[in-house]
Amino acid sequence: MHLPNLKQYLEEFIKKGVRYPLDPLSYSTTGLLNKLPDPAEQSTGWPWDEETDPNIYNNNKNWPKITIVTPSYNQAAFLEQTIRSILLQNYPNLEYIVMDGGSTDGSVEIIKKYSSHISYWESESDRGQGHAINKGFSLSSGEYYAWINSDDYYLKDVFSLVINNFIKTKSKFVYGYAYNYSIERKQYHFVKILPFLDFFIKIPGIIQPSTFWASSIHQPIWEELHCSLDFELWMRLAKGKKKSLIKLPLSVANEHPQAKTFDKNMQDKWAEDHEKIWAENAHGRVYEWKWIFFLNRVRVKIYRLFGLHE
Repeated sequence: MHLPNLKQYLEEFIKKGVRYPLDPLSYSTTGLLNKLPDPAEQSTGWPWDEETDPNIYNNNKNWPKITIVTPSYNQAAFLEQTIRSILLQNYPNLEYIVMDGGSTDGSVEIIKKYSSHISYWESESDRGQGHAINKGFSLSSGEYYAWINSDDYYLKDVFSLVINNFIKTKSKFVYGYAYNYSIERKQYHFVKILPFLDFFIKIPGIIQPSTFWASSIHQPIWEELHCSLDFELWMRLAKGKKKSLIKLPLSVANEHPQAKTFDKNMQDKWAEDHEKIWAENAHGRVYEWKWIFFLNRVRVKIYRLFGLHE
């Protein structure tokens, strides 16, 4: 497994004239809803004509900086929703980075539209999603990190909920439930998960856009992976760290034909990723797999039987 040195990525940005740390985004005590550009379509609800009430931050806390990275490529149909769901959290100490891979579908125009509210953005060819995310985090200076893809979006009040959880529990890894939204059927599906225990770390289940972590435990993404980059990262990043499950939905993943998670044509890529992961033998021996899956099925039944999943 070859992991990149994010300091080298940062040095490349500095050579291009990018100032580090990035300039802080301005914060409005009255909220951004009336300050953002009008959305392309006159939609209603979150995050179109609603915002997190900025008054929820009006206390004496010194709110820690949170960095959000959005990798994107030709997702103009969803990108504005993603951007607005971040900005309309009205979080008082936000760093937001958009890494576009050279889109040709109108995405750049959307990014430019909101550029005054984005800490840094670029649109140029990259080596894939993992490379884009790594470049974004090389520029990050927040105390807490997350990335959200440009076809997903956060739910209302999530940043307040997550940061308060970090502060209260002193966890390094905070994660929650989510919704999947079928574009075709126009239906939401609520997705619950069990607590993320180190013993069951090989069981995929953590919902990527509903996951946040302390920058102090951050590690680079393995860029050779195409689909399972988050699953492999969690095994390195979260193991042995204090974790906290928020039993509420934090994000929405849009189900559409081009989404890797829902595209049936991507099955070979998923299989290829898992072969790479286990060939490295970096996460324990593969023969343990069936035994762990069996015990996890038992765990799921116990949680359901005693209502511990609620």
